[in-house]
Formats: sequence, C-alpha cells, structure tokens
Amino acid sequence: MVIQSETRSLDARMNKADLANNAAICDLRSDTVKRPDEGMRRAMAEAVVGDDVYGDDPTVLALEGQAARLLGKEHAAFFPSGTQSNLAAMLAHCGRGEEVITGHGYHVLASEARGASVLGGIALTAIDVEADGSLAPANIIAAIKPNDPHHPVSRLVCLENTHKGAAISLQAMQMAGDAAHDAGLSVHLDGARLFNATTALGVQPAALAATADTVSICLSKGLGTPAGTLLVGSAQAIEQARRWRKMLGGGMRQTGVLAAAGLYALEHNIERLGDDHRRAETLADHLIKLGAGDPKQPPRAATCMVFFTPTEDEHLAFRAAMAEQGILLGGQSRTIRIVLHKDVDDAKLKRVCDATSAFYEG
Repeated sequence: MVIQSETRSLDARMNKADLANNAAICDLRSDTVKRPDEGMRRAMAEAVVGDDVYGDDPTVLALEGQAARLLGKEHAAFFPSGTQSNLAAMLAHCGRGEEVITGHGYHVLASEARGASVLGGIALTAIDVEADGSLAPANIIAAIKPNDPHHPVSRLVCLENTHKGAAISLQAMQMAGDAAHDAGLSVHLDGARLFNATTALGVQPAALAATADTVSICLSKGLGTPAGTLLVGSAQAIEQARRWRKMLGGGMRQTGVLAAAGLYALEHNIERLGDDHRRAETLADHLIKLGAGDPKQPPRAATCMVFFTPTEDEHLAFRAAMAEQGILLGGQSRTIRIVLHKDVDDAKLKRVCDATSAFYEG
C-alpha cells in the first residue's frame, strides 16, 4: 500500500504532457508499458482493414501468414491477449475432465486465474521446475496419470520460454517436448517472450517452436505493440482455437489496425531485443560493482530483466528514492524485477545507474 501511494503521488506531481509522451519517467515495471513508436503508429494509421470475424481483414491475414511461416507452423490466429491465447490453446487440446501438466510458477498456472479449470473443466497439475526453468522429462512422465477413472486424463504438457526472464535451451525444450509426445500427449508452449529466448540462445524461432504443437507469442511486450498475441500451430488446432476465441469474446472486427502494428514489430523489433538484453546485463553489473543489495542474493540479469534484492532495511527506502527520481519499479516484494524495453534507451539506463549510485554511495 505504501509503494502504491508513492507511485500515485509521483504520477500526480508529473506534468500531464510529460506522462503522455513518457519523457518524464523511466518505467521499469514491465516491457508491457512501452509505447508504439512513430513508425508503428504510421503503419497502424495506414492499415488496410476488413472484418476479421468474417475472415476478410487483409492485414490480419498477412500477419497470421507471416507468423506461421516464421514459426514453421501451418496456421496462426490473432488474439487480443496472451491469456486468451493460452486458454484457447488449452481448450483446443483438452476436454472436460482432462489434464494439463505444467510447471510450478508457470504463467498459465500462476497468473491466468486458472481459466482452463474455471471455464473448461480442465485439471491443472504442477510439477517441479528445474534450475534453468525447464521441465525434466522424468518429472513429466511421472506426472502422467494411469488409465484409471480415479484420475483425470493426462492430455497436454504446457511449457514456457522464457521463464522468469531466463531463456531455456533448445535441447531442454526438445527433451521435454519429446517426452510428452512419446507418451501420447500434446504440447503447448507459452512463448510470450519467445523472441527474447531465441535472441539470447542464437537459435531460429522455428527451431524453438518445433518443440510444441501450438505456440503463443505476445506482441505487446518486448516487440512493442499496443495489444495482441499470435497462436500458431496445425490447421486443426488453430481451427479449434478460433472457435474458442469466438466463445471467449475474442472475435474482433477491423483489427487490422492492431495487426499492422504486429507486422511492423516482426519486421523491425525482433533484432533490437538484443539491446534490451545488453542493457539488463549492464545494469546488473553496475549493481554488483556497487555492492548493492542483499549479499546472499546478488543482482542477476536474465534476457531483458534484472532481479535485484535490496536488504530488508533498505527495501522501502530504495523504492522511494527511485520513485523520487521518476524511476518506476513494479511489485511490492523485496526482490524487484526490473524490465528493460524499447522505451529505456542508453540515456535512461544511465539515469537509473546514476540514481542507484547516489542511493548507495551518497
């Protein structure tokens, strides 16, 4: 509550014009807070549109086709959000009384209100996550239920990459996917930040997507669009997901305006993700050199994120000092997730480094 009131008071002190163009603040809460740049806005304004529910929005069709080719899948569908995309995928793969096996702390389990259970009657079973964020094949196999009416029918394994910012290796993803497929289960990949993973790993997007039957890719995080997620997969899976999208209220009309932003992002904003990773490493190194935070939990970078844990005594003071400098931090826990994104350039990174130096060095 203290932190939320500090953020509100900070916003109140800022000029409305500054807030509108994001010039006065350095917002590190998430990569979802970025703004579309001039080129993206121009693409949106000039988009040719139709009615996507009728399937005749040409810009949506172009985006879906490009995503399917990029990920090496047959088809794609454009969704309003990643939560809806993941939910539609699980509903497409599973029926009532069937089971999704996923990892403790994975987004579909921890941060999507258990929609698959609430709306689809699907059981969600969590297994331990390895140190690198992956699911061990042995744990997947052990979680699969016997053919017994006392248990749900195991139907789907839901993987995640990145996990808490960490890019999971292609080998680990292949091993998990193969274990599920060999046991007769389907695989869905929550790849909200898949392009962060492929950038960090130096692998092609299609190689990582090949580990799963369906893949959900968020456009409104590091790729910089205002909204939208793509679900890619086989023609049959995407057809089923589209039916669920309609039932979930995800049918949109002249959504080519948003699809144009997605096309622009796929063309211009994948390669630049490496800049976010570089800045995250720079910030983590800076905090380490300062000797900042809890010595038992040193700062660490993971793709576009830095995880930093101030000591218990300095936690609230650190947050307040950053807020005073117009630097917004998310969450309320002592471990702070700092997210670098396209609106945090080198000048804003220097501002963050200077502010942390002032706090720790006086």
